[in-house]
Amino acid sequence: MTPRRFPESVSRHLVLMTRSLKQTLMLMADVALLIFAVWVAYALRLGEWFVPNRSQMLLMVVAPVLAMPIFLKMGLYRSVIRYLGEQALWSVLKGMSLAALLWAALAFMTQMTGLEGVPRAVPLLYWLVGILLVGGSRFAARWLLWLPVRGRFAGRQVLIYGAGEAGRQLAALLRRGRDLFPAGFLDDDAALHGKDVGGLRVYPPEHLPILIERFDIHDVIVTLPSASGARRREVVAFLEHQPVRVRILPALTDIANGRLLVNMVREVDVGDLLGRDPVAGDPALLGRCITGRSVLVTGAGGSIGSELCRQITALGPARLVLLEANEHPLYQIDRVLSPLAACEVIPCLGSVGDASLVSRLLAEHRVDTIYHAAAHKHVPLVEANVVEGARNNILGTLTLAQAAFAAGVETFVLISTDKAVRPTNIMGATKRWAELIVQSLARQASTQATGQRFCAVRFGNVLGSSGSVIPLFKDQIAQGGPVTVTHSEVTRYFMSIHEAVELVIQAGSLACGGEVFLLDMGEPVKILDLARNVIRLAGHTVQDEANPHGDIEITITGLRPGEKLYEELLIASSNAEGTPHPKIMKADEPHLDGQLLASLIEQLSRALEARDEATVRALLMSVVSADR
Repeated sequence: MTPRRFPESVSRHLVLMTRSLKQTLMLMADVALLIFAVWVAYALRLGEWFVPNRSQMLLMVVAPVLAMPIFLKMGLYRSVIRYLGEQALWSVLKGMSLAALLWAALAFMTQMTGLEGVPRAVPLLYWLVGILLVGGSRFAARWLLWLPVRGRFAGRQVLIYGAGEAGRQLAALLRRGRDLFPAGFLDDDAALHGKDVGGLRVYPPEHLPILIERFDIHDVIVTLPSASGARRREVVAFLEHQPVRVRILPALTDIANGRLLVNMVREVDVGDLLGRDPVAGDPALLGRCITGRSVLVTGAGGSIGSELCRQITALGPARLVLLEANEHPLYQIDRVLSPLAACEVIPCLGSVGDASLVSRLLAEHRVDTIYHAAAHKHVPLVEANVVEGARNNILGTLTLAQAAFAAGVETFVLISTDKAVRPTNIMGATKRWAELIVQSLARQASTQATGQRFCAVRFGNVLGSSGSVIPLFKDQIAQGGPVTVTHSEVTRYFMSIHEAVELVIQAGSLACGGEVFLLDMGEPVKILDLARNVIRLAGHTVQDEANPHGDIEITITGLRPGEKLYEELLIASSNAEGTPHPKIMKADEPHLDGQLLASLIEQLSRALEARDEATVRALLMSVVSADR
């Protein structure tokens, strides 16, 4: 057996031993080490090879007899050697101090009985040598036991940012797994630097470049679950400039009780860089239009619609109707919800433009609340398919809203977009028309005093949605690049899909009728910076003039037809007012006279029937140009 393989072989045998056998071996080792410590103390004091007489031999044997009960009381044999930390050294220090004190008392008492005396320096030397041998043996054993583990995890060692309770729990769980090995902690607390926490050394963050080289680190896991969004953003922004993949533990509000932290570690997404601190949902607003009511979600299989369904299910509706035009997404969301929902879930395959189907669903299931998320929303696709985009987004909304009014539906919420503000593309124009339809029906409900509430909720890009640029960037990176950006100055608003949907539900509960609600999207994000961040978070470097040998290139392709450099949330910047919710604003946006809107819709219907794309395009843009 080679010298290198020998300690690993010993380690494997030790790991396979029972706990009681390991404790017995530790106790026997301590007995031998303490006897040896007394001999070394005499030898150092006398300065020569020491041969003990009978009295000295007796004192040497008595040393472990006095120490063992103390060590047992101090818990030195309860610790798991592989996970030994600095607290074990403190226990050794206390235990050895008391043992040496008792031994010294006995040694000087024997001098009074006439036996050969003990030099005064021997007890002190025994104490020092004993600490070194007993403490050192434990940390040597820990090193030996981790040898095969380090070999197995070579190249897969990680650093954990945050030496708090969550970090310690994660480190313990990773040690028991087979994928990653914790090599140490990074922490901002200077008081912890250089100390061991849970058997792992704590380093200052600025030492990260050295640690990456020393330990071959490829991953850093951020465990700051109680930190603010801004603080998490700072940490991730610091780490993204290092050649490591960054992972993150969710915030405390996202951690369910009883789940293993190691299963919740995820890749850092761009949402972690936005630094948004979500406002906890108001239970009264969340449940007002849902709890105990019959709810219909259109576009239920889409990214927004499916998240709506998940959150609605948790709020205790009496019934949830899923309307979706595509079979596979409907199957998927029904399969996810059915085992979890306490209410009846009714999947329906069909289009919002099917008037007879929609009317039958509303009457049969006595729908109280509608969340209308069904829409064609990919800007380039709608731009290339004007007729179908207008038919689905405008006439589909008209058919559903009119059926809802006729059926006495209490609350109708249209999911709109910031692209409806002074639109320069067909998709944005169709959503503005949809808003005008909802505003018209809200005025009709008010005139007739039906008590029905029709409103729209307008927000920007949703991270993780099917229309988001993030999945495109990730696909391009997976293919080796380049990552394409339409313009170096283009900016967009972003929000997490969970937060957006939670705010949509609460906005619907705030409606009186005719409002266009705006969600607080934070600060706009430059798409070029977003692309760089996504590349870095994927563990790659950006190839540019400053770094010509980088991994992924970013190319500027030019603005697409109808694309804006920046998006807005308001048509008139001065007409927004606050609501009881800090993240939701209310706008009094321009609207059209009911008869004029009906005439325009009639013209649009004839153009769509004739598939006259030019007329459809002209009609769409002429109406929304009045908002400018």
